Amino acid sequence: MKLFQRMRWLLLFGLLFAAAAIAAPMTEDQKIDALIHSVEVLPGAQFIRNGSSYDGKAAADHLRSKRRFAGSRIRTADDFIIGIASHSSMSGQPYQVRFGNGKTEDSAVFFRDELRRIEAQGAPSPGPAS
Repeated sequence: MKLFQRMRWLLLFGLLFAAAAIAAPMTEDQKIDALIHSVEVLPGAQFIRNGSSYDGKAAADHLRSKRRFAGSRIRTADDFIIGIASHSSMSGQPYQVRFGNGKTEDSAVFFRDELRRIEAQGAPSPGPAS
């Protein structure tokens, strides 16, 4: 009987722990990772940097490299958008995203929209943008 009670308590604590983990808000690092991933998997999109177009994989690699270089200066997803993902640190030109439908917008707008979506969902898996 004691074994049954122990197993019941262990199961209860396990369920409570799982529920707490699911309900936990995303960290800023998770949000940044999700933002980078969102451009990496954006169907048919091109990332425009200093007049040249790059596919999502190349864009994500570039953003990850800039993030590593920035180190502790980038603490939040907002820091990431402002300091890394919106413009070239060399030329100052804004980055842009050209979607599969041909529409182009500044990457800052794209990443702000993505951040709102990520925070509303509370999940790191990005969906396709229009």
